Amino acid sequence: MPAPVGAWYTPYAAVLASRIRAQQTYRLSFATEIFSAFLIGLVEFAEVWVIFHNVRILGGLDLDGALLLFGLSNTCFALAQVLFGHLDSLPVLIRMGTIDAYYLRPQPLLLQLITSDISLRRLARASVAIIVLGLGLIRNDISWGPDTFVLLTTTLTSGIAVFGGLFVCAAGAQFFLIDGSELTNSFTYGGSFAAMQPASVFPTPLRLLFGFAIPVSFTAYLPTIALLGMPGPPLLPSWLAWLAPLAAIWVWLLALGLWRIGTRHYQGGGG
Repeated sequence: MPAPVGAWYTPYAAVLASRIRAQQTYRLSFATEIFSAFLIGLVEFAEVWVIFHNVRILGGLDLDGALLLFGLSNTCFALAQVLFGHLDSLPVLIRMGTIDAYYLRPQPLLLQLITSDISLRRLARASVAIIVLGLGLIRNDISWGPDTFVLLTTTLTSGIAVFGGLFVCAAGAQFFLIDGSELTNSFTYGGSFAAMQPASVFPTPLRLLFGFAIPVSFTAYLPTIALLGMPGPPLLPSWLAWLAPLAAIWVWLLALGLWRIGTRHYQGGGG
């Protein structure tokens, strides 16, 4: 259904609709990209399966617990990547000077960039994670009740927000780094990898890093041990899973601060 003419979101909806139509124009290419993204999701899950097939127990989790951990972390990251992943292209816009056109439009710069594109192929990766999450919820002995559904809903929404905020943090840093996408990827994609691991195996400095500074443990590990009734390691007790919204707020405060500093630092493409 088209957005009403004159609504504040009409320009953003029109741009997103055009991007969706453009991706579906070349159907063979679109199908190939969907299949490739699906394979990436399968390969990532295969890595986890191989580890737990050989180790059996890692960080207090068995294979069934690892299914839940992988499903939560990758579902949150993949959906955040669909919504915010195209911010990775910001260094190209800065180098080419094309970002100046966004500055001239009477809409917030960040909202313009977020709604400037959407990668449908990444939904295939998310589908793998959602299937694994479903298996994890079925195979584990979880005490179902209203609080369980609230925790799952809070975890998924907060997890998407956490990873989305990390993408915005990385984008804000690009105004200073320009060609530093490899560095910022260590926090976005590296954070996704860290979220798939049981945080109980991390040494104390990494628990502090991924538990509080870059709080990806709130996206999957803490909810997993909370759902399984496990106490959790030192510094990361399972009850912290209920504070995932606070972790998301912290990341977005940091993200918006970096974005504001970065946009004020930008002086134009030159030329």
